[in-house]
Amino acid sequence: MPQRPGRENAERVRHARTHRPAARHGALPLCVVDLTIALISIAALVVVATAAGLLWRRRDGRARAIDSAEVVDPRRLGADGLGEEATLLQFSTEMCARCPGVHRMLSEVADARDGVRHLDVDLTHRPDIAQHFRVLQTPTTLVLDRRGVVRTRFGGTPGRSVVELELDTLKKETARA
Repeated sequence: MPQRPGRENAERVRHARTHRPAARHGALPLCVVDLTIALISIAALVVVATAAGLLWRRRDGRARAIDSAEVVDPRRLGADGLGEEATLLQFSTEMCARCPGVHRMLSEVADARDGVRHLDVDLTHRPDIAQHFRVLQTPTTLVLDRRGVVRTRFGGTPGRSVVELELDTLKKETARA
């Protein structure tokens, strides 16, 4: 029996919709390839994030020597003066979780040494000071010499022994001069 011409086209369309081409020998299905790419991308992101975290952790609390000729004016910070030998200038904010612990430690170090003063400046409502001293994280601690020149900078939580070492170095340099 002869078929109508339109019916032949309908058969081809139905066959094309339901027919999937046979996979070539050894080729992976497309969904497996997409999953592999996604897993490799996630693994790469984890590696990059871990490396960045380790680098951040390594730099946190480390002393960086500063070559600066700027003299810090204590009145700008709301203080009446600097220490006779050195000043530990701490920048903190109201929301900083580590700042109270650093404040206690720096106060203890300053109280244990003659001529060393601890100043704590809250940057919450003083963005001008944060910008001037380029404070990007709190706590940030600066070690100032007797003239108010920034000698060392700590970003993050400094260790007590590192702060004391910086003060000892500053004292030796002052004694030589």
